[in-house]
Amino acid sequence: MNATDKASVLLVDDEPANLKVLKLVLQEQYRLIFAKSGEEALTIARREFPDLILLDVMMPGMTGFEVCQQLKSDHSLKRIPVIFVTALKEEVDETRGFELGAVDYITKPVTPAVVRARVKTHLSLVQADEVKRSRLQVIQRLGRAAEYKDNETGTHVLRMSHYAKTIALAYGFSQPHADELLHAAPMHDIGKIGIPDRILLKPGKLTKEEYAEMQNHPQIGAEILGDCDSSLLKLARIVALYHHEKWDGSGYPHGLQGDAIPIEARIVALADVFDALTSKRPYKEAWPVEEALEYIREQQGKHFDPALVPLLEQELDEILQIKSRWVDN
Repeated sequence: MNATDKASVLLVDDEPANLKVLKLVLQEQYRLIFAKSGEEALTIARREFPDLILLDVMMPGMTGFEVCQQLKSDHSLKRIPVIFVTALKEEVDETRGFELGAVDYITKPVTPAVVRARVKTHLSLVQADEVKRSRLQVIQRLGRAAEYKDNETGTHVLRMSHYAKTIALAYGFSQPHADELLHAAPMHDIGKIGIPDRILLKPGKLTKEEYAEMQNHPQIGAEILGDCDSSLLKLARIVALYHHEKWDGSGYPHGLQGDAIPIEARIVALADVFDALTSKRPYKEAWPVEEALEYIREQQGKHFDPALVPLLEQELDEILQIKSRWVDN
């Protein structure tokens, strides 16, 4: 939906009088589109992609339930919210409508204030969802930008992000919190955009001075992501800034120790190292999984949070499935 345009609402009812009433209620705030049958509604929806649909249930031919079912089975239309407008009061009908994917019901005869409020509410939710999706897409593309500056691959970012989610769930994160970490984790190395290619792409060992410059990338990442209101961007900033801190305080950039390191960064650090060890790079062969685990066990309480290492091993079957799903080209 273009922010400079009125939102479009498709009104579907076989009774012209009902369409007229809805037109009088909504025409000042929205761009209205009309359909007098289910078949016509589907044709218009595929052509116009309205922002919201008010749909009568009882229509000759195709019912509103059948229209909703087809809308929700169409990938390009399934996100359009559907509000049923009906005289039916039986609970079973409402239950069926919600099961089919409708977001609300309005009963006839309609009350203008109720119609306006419900339409406004659900269009606001659509806008909020669009903002969230757009923000996520920007973060994903920033992650891709970092990949172009590095020897690592896009599949590394996918794998380690899913490893991080798996470990987070095992640690006790809620599903939404773990999903947010999944989407924030690709930002962990975004600061490498600010590291010169002569250092980042150097095939041999870095000098002491070059390594010191490389250690600036967490702070650069935090500066790129900035101080945002978005919880996702805040989490991405935490991950970028702290994923090189170590449990024993020997990490960088701040030398944080133990629980002072945010748990999300501790999880990403473990997921990142496990994937780096078990993946082939221009400068090394992939380690066998058991050798990688042996190294990680040795680093338990040094590099890694000792509470997380057992969770990596506990979830190893799931992690190896993820590894096999996204194989480097």
